[in-house]
Amino acid sequence: MHRLLILLLVSVCLLPVRSPAEGFSFYTDPLAPRDEDGLLHQMPFLERTDFAPRHSFRAAYCFMSGAQLVRDPAYVGALQNNLRRLGYYCGPTDGVFSAEVGLAITRMQKNYSQRVTGTLTRGVRCALHLP
Repeated sequence: MHRLLILLLVSVCLLPVRSPAEGFSFYTDPLAPRDEDGLLHQMPFLERTDFAPRHSFRAAYCFMSGAQLVRDPAYVGALQNNLRRLGYYCGPTDGVFSAEVGLAITRMQKNYSQRVTGTLTRGVRCALHLP
């Protein structure tokens, strides 16, 4: 009994400690953004990409190429939101992979020391936490 109690105490002490500023949610899916409490975002306005069809199975995006993903309005909308969140993109969230989105990706690739192509690559997807 004492060994079990000691094991439980040690395992609790080894858990990662997070500050309140970081929030309490471990959920980081940009295709279904949630706030710091883990609740779905409810914005005062709707974007056109909010109604775009999405894969029900998130891993399906992992097997698609960058050329296929830039034709998916829901994915490009998530890409635009993440680029805006990091300060690289200032345009509308319309789900269209425009020259402005390519320029934002170029700036991000330079800052992340990636090969600069201006296209959606695996490195860009990983840096933005997109599948």
